[in-house]
Amino acid sequence: MAVGLDPPRNILPVAGVRLSVAEAGIRYVGRRDLTLIHLAEGSQVAAVFTRNRFCAAPVLVARHHLAEGPGVRALVINTGNANAGTGVAGLRAAEASCREVAEQLGCAPGAVLPFSTGVIGEPVALAEKIAAVLPACVVGLAEDQWEAAAAAIMTTDTVAKCCSRQIEMDGVTITVTGMAKGSGMIRPDMATMLAYIATDAPLHGAALQQCLQEAMAQSFNRITVDGDTSTNDACVLMATGRAALPPVTKATDPRYGKLRDAITLVAQWLAQAVVRDGEGATKFIPIRISGGYDEAECLRVAYRMAHSPLIKTAFFASDPNWGRLLAAIGSAGIEDLDVAGVQVWLGAT
Repeated sequence: MAVGLDPPRNILPVAGVRLSVAEAGIRYVGRRDLTLIHLAEGSQVAAVFTRNRFCAAPVLVARHHLAEGPGVRALVINTGNANAGTGVAGLRAAEASCREVAEQLGCAPGAVLPFSTGVIGEPVALAEKIAAVLPACVVGLAEDQWEAAAAAIMTTDTVAKCCSRQIEMDGVTITVTGMAKGSGMIRPDMATMLAYIATDAPLHGAALQQCLQEAMAQSFNRITVDGDTSTNDACVLMATGRAALPPVTKATDPRYGKLRDAITLVAQWLAQAVVRDGEGATKFIPIRISGGYDEAECLRVAYRMAHSPLIKTAFFASDPNWGRLLAAIGSAGIEDLDVAGVQVWLGAT
C-alpha cells in the first residue's frame, strides 16, 4: 500500500490536451493499457529520456521524432510490454504504432511519440493490438480524461499518480496538470519511468526545454526507491499556448520563473508520489544535506545514504541507529570530509 498517497482528485483539464484510454489486451485481458494524447496544433513539446545504454525501442524512436519531426501532435503510451531488448523487431513495432496513430489523427508519423512500459525482453505485437483499438480511442478523446490516463499507464503501481496546480499571471489563469507512473527501477538520471506534464501556458523553444531541465533537477532527479535506472524512462513537458498571453521564449522573461515554479511543484508532487508507491515501501524518507562543497557533493552523500541496505533496514525497523548514517556519510567518497563537523538529525530539523 502506498505511503500517505491517496487516489487523484480535483484534476484540472488543460486546454489543448485531449486524452483517451482503451483495452488493447497487450498483456492482460480486461484492463485499460493504452493511452492516447492528442495535442492542439501549435503545441510545444520538450522531453528527457533515460541514459541507460539499453534504452528501449520507443525511446529511440521518440528521440528521433522529437529531434527531426515536424512538431509533436500525439503521444501513444502502452503498458504491459516495455518493448525493450527487442532489437529490430521492437523498432519496427514502435514505428508502426506511430504510423497507425498518424493515420487516425491525420498527422505525420514523425509527429507521434511512442512510449512503452512493462515487461522487458518479450516479443512484441504492439502495432497490431494498438491499431485494433485506435479508432475507438480517437472517438473518446476528451480534455477530462487525465485520471483515467493516469490509471491506464500504471504497471506495478498501486495508486494512480496525477495532480494539478493553477497560478494567475497578468490576470490570466494558467493550469498545469501532470501524471506519472513508476514504483520499481527508480533512480532516474532524468525522470521517473514515465511522466507527462502539460500546461496551457505559452512556453516556447529554449525556455520550454530549460524549464523541463530545471524542474527535473528539483524533482525526478532527486528520488530513489531501489537505485536502478529503467530502460524506458521518459518525461515530457507539453505547452499548448492556449492561455491568452504573449509567448515566453527565454528564461530571462520576467514571467518565466513563476511558470517554472508551478511546473516544478507538479513535478515534485509526482516524484514524491512515485517514492511513496515504491515497491515494498513502508515509509517515505526525505534526506536533507547541507554544508557540502557544492550541490553535487551533497547529492553524492544523500544517494550514498539512500542506497545503503543497512540504513534502509534501520528505517524499516524504526530503529534510530544513527551510526549507520555516519558510516554511509564517511564512505561517500568525500576526501576532505570534516568528520568533527558532521552533525546528524533524525526527524524535524
